[in-house]
Amino acid sequence: MSSYGQKTKPGRQRLKRKEYIWPGSEVIGESGSILTYQKKKLEDLPAKCISLIISLTTPRAASRLALVCPAFRSAADSDSVWEKFLPSDYEGFISNSSLIDKKKKDLYFHLCRNPILFDNNTASFGLEQESGKKCYMAGAKWIYENSGISHRDCEMIPSSAGSRFPEVIELKLMSSLEIEARFGTTIFSPKTNYAAYFVFKFAEFREGPETSPIDFEVYFEGTHNGKKRREFLDPQLSQDRGNRWIEIKMGEFSIENGDEGAVVCRLSEPEPLSKRGTIIFQGIEVRPEYGR
Repeated sequence: MSSYGQKTKPGRQRLKRKEYIWPGSEVIGESGSILTYQKKKLEDLPAKCISLIISLTTPRAASRLALVCPAFRSAADSDSVWEKFLPSDYEGFISNSSLIDKKKKDLYFHLCRNPILFDNNTASFGLEQESGKKCYMAGAKWIYENSGISHRDCEMIPSSAGSRFPEVIELKLMSSLEIEARFGTTIFSPKTNYAAYFVFKFAEFREGPETSPIDFEVYFEGTHNGKKRREFLDPQLSQDRGNRWIEIKMGEFSIENGDEGAVVCRLSEPEPLSKRGTIIFQGIEVRPEYGR
């Protein structure tokens, strides 16, 4: 006889608090009713719950779930999920374009593959596909107008194939060269390691480097420690971006909360270049850096 005045039939048990029940087993509730517990699958959850769970993962995980589990596809592709993967300030970059009407997933991948221009087409904003972290590129014209290019032999010219911007700068390597760009750290994604890249190409094809090195520095304003990267402008040692554009890593920095002030990306030559030539400067790109 049970404590509730009922005899429990074989195969049944009384439900106790915090007791684990095997799926499919019968139990007697506190009211005396017989309950059968059935195993629930994740796809049996309400669509809103599934969307919330997926939004707490990553863009890569959401894309995979949409492919491997048809029951998740609708939730994994929903605007409520991909809105979470977009940065909070993304609308400010697309408010005046047709992108505002795109589904959030389509918008996400568009920003990964096709960074959008702003500030009169002198800078660009995009996303790193794996994480959704923000990427920026300051074009040569933006740097010239806002930060500085200390070089007497420079000329603004129309861009060529593969450039992100309508205008680039031609720099004749026959006098002192110094380029400096400042980025406010509030624009970057928090808790992220970043790297800055100098993007350029030679006006004429060449296989070897300039015979004099270039110093690259990346540091937070007011905390300059004199640490430099000394590199040659060498096509063979640079990362190819296509259409003869190449990039050289300038340095790295880490963003915690975005309140670090400004980060400075600086290029200078320690001694006059002993080999004359001309480079086309496209800009300085800052994007997330992994593997540290």
